[in-house]
Amino acid sequence: MLGSMSDTNDLEEGKIQQLDFDKVWEIGRSGHRVIPVVLQDADTGEVLFVAYTNDEAFRMTLQLRTAVLYSTSRDEVWHKGATSGDTLSLVDVRVNCEQNSLLYRVRREGGGACHTSGENGTTRAGCYYRTVVNSDELAFAE
Repeated sequence: MLGSMSDTNDLEEGKIQQLDFDKVWEIGRSGHRVIPVVLQDADTGEVLFVAYTNDEAFRMTLQLRTAVLYSTSRDEVWHKGATSGDTLSLVDVRVNCEQNSLLYRVRREGGGACHTSGENGTTRAGCYYRTVVNSDELAFAE
């Protein structure tokens, strides 16, 4: 877990690769009953981010027709965009062959999908805004 805002900024805006290979292990160890969800722009095919859902968040997503997810770090259901206004309207939900992950095809309602902002201060369209240069280094995608 990150210790300070500086650590968060380095993780989200830095160019040093810090992959979290313990994330899924920690989720399982903590007893969260979740499955991963890939959120994809229904019009462009761009992958916006990967999150988790539990039974409650999944049912809310289907009922509200907007992305509702489960935060494993905060241990709570969160309605994507409730505070930022950057909601994700649900086009459809797909399930993989083993029924252990979901694909939410969505449309962005607002500035973007990521909780981070670019240099100009606007919300980033998606969370995959850096590329891997090598095993230690990242670069911002163009």
